[in-house]
Amino acid sequence: MFRLVIISGRSGSGKTSALNILEDIGFTCIDNLPAKLLPNLIEEINSEVAGKNTQMRLLEGASDELDPYNTQLAVGIDARNVIGDLSQLNEILQRLKSDGIKVTVIFLQARRNDLIRRYSETRRKHPLSNKITGLAEAIDLEETILAPIAKISNRKIDTSGLSLHELRDLVKNTVAPESEELMSILFESFGFKCGLPDTSDFIFDVRCLPNPYWKQNLRTQTGNDQDVIEFLESQVDVGSMLADIIGFLTRWISKFQSNNRSYLTISIGCTGGQHRSVYIANRLHEHFSGKHPSVQIVHKELS
Repeated sequence: MFRLVIISGRSGSGKTSALNILEDIGFTCIDNLPAKLLPNLIEEINSEVAGKNTQMRLLEGASDELDPYNTQLAVGIDARNVIGDLSQLNEILQRLKSDGIKVTVIFLQARRNDLIRRYSETRRKHPLSNKITGLAEAIDLEETILAPIAKISNRKIDTSGLSLHELRDLVKNTVAPESEELMSILFESFGFKCGLPDTSDFIFDVRCLPNPYWKQNLRTQTGNDQDVIEFLESQVDVGSMLADIIGFLTRWISKFQSNNRSYLTISIGCTGGQHRSVYIANRLHEHFSGKHPSVQIVHKELS
């Protein structure tokens, strides 16, 4: 089987890291390929692989069941392409699918402020910036150019606040989950003051719960720390909120899974994303990990 993964997204969102991750798990990776060259590239690879496998069949003891199209290819396509190519990408991918190629499109994004900060810290030049287009304008322009890919993507990943380790887990779980028939569930904590996450299927607001921030000895800690955990577990409303969320998700996760959903992102938000949301997300991850084989957790404001 020929497997094609398209990695796209906004510059600075982690596309190069994602391609490196796929290369580590056995994909042949090509960055910045013009979209219109995809069919020619795949035809060439198919021809070469089929030829090599034919030679292998001629060897004594070679299996007659060897698949000549057992190939994994990951291609980076972004705003450096000719703009017209991107509008044609969906048509190109549909033709490839009709030829029996399994296609997955992953779109990486990040908060605008995070992208600006990353470019400022690395002092790299944005591919769309020039003498008359500043960094912020280039980031906004890129969002418009990449809209056709974002629209057809199978999975959007918000890399804001993610460490490389967390990004690696998300990409690997998206492309090569333990079982492709099982839905992947992601719990993430976030802070409302940093903005709403763009890729959530459900958002639960826990700002009404008692806030450890107002306890001087807990202010600098997080929902991962034992003192904060003990404080929150002593609050009746915290237990009630957690039970209600678990009951809701227990009822509806199976409905999403039976509807052939591959991914479900559940976001838990408090004011700063440090205490309450972290604790609730951890407890949800702990509970549902025992019931579903593919469950992950990310704390967006702690990285």
